Amino acid sequence: MSRELGPVDHGRLLEALEIEARVLGEVAHAASAEAPVPTAPGWTVSELLRHVGSVYGVTLGWLREGRKPAQWQRGPRQDETVADYYAVARDALVAELAAHDPADHAATWWPADPTYGFWRRRTLHETLVHRVDAERAAGTVHPAVPADLATDGVDEVLTLYFGHRLALMGLAGTRLGTVGVQTGGHSWIARAGPDRMEAWRCSPEEAEAADELVSGEPANVYLWLWGRAAPTAVISTGGHDLAAQLWALLRLATR
Repeated sequence: MSRELGPVDHGRLLEALEIEARVLGEVAHAASAEAPVPTAPGWTVSELLRHVGSVYGVTLGWLREGRKPAQWQRGPRQDETVADYYAVARDALVAELAAHDPADHAATWWPADPTYGFWRRRTLHETLVHRVDAERAAGTVHPAVPADLATDGVDEVLTLYFGHRLALMGLAGTRLGTVGVQTGGHSWIARAGPDRMEAWRCSPEEAEAADELVSGEPANVYLWLWGRAAPTAVISTGGHDLAAQLWALLRLATR
């Protein structure tokens, strides 16, 4: 029995990973390798593809070695293109994830979920966000992020990055307060302050009682939390300072 920690089941996550990873490779192939990525300043399309391939490689290391690997192939060999390097890592990762039940134990960097399912979810959202990056760099009209995946991604970025990753980085808020987040029929609260960074799922009423509330279409909220959408892409009520702090902290955690 798979372990479901978010709004989307693990079969859907794996299916979406295969699709998004293929689309990312196709977009990068069609774009100029040296095209700048506006949503990831300092990167070109080639560097973006190399980065995602490296993420796939380190994930395989976690799965096969039972810990974060000390070394992995971070880029193409001399006889290999960036596109080939990415494709080999992509295919190997998808095959590894598909070969295991998502509830099977796996080493991860999040103690709350030491399973293969964690990596299905984590690599999907890594791929999905960077697919959006690549399409913007290529100047193509990108398809909307599916609402169910966007809602799942909101859950992941709040519980994993805001509620866990920021503490590992030694980062915290300067203002104590709560931000409710609502989208796709789900609600969360993110609480920030000098001595605490936490996020959890909640009822709609609890989210609406927070100091500030951010809401909108799932894709807009998802991309806003990942720093890929303008502040006007979401609806903010009750003020803007705490929502701006949430956005700024997540920009640091997810860059």
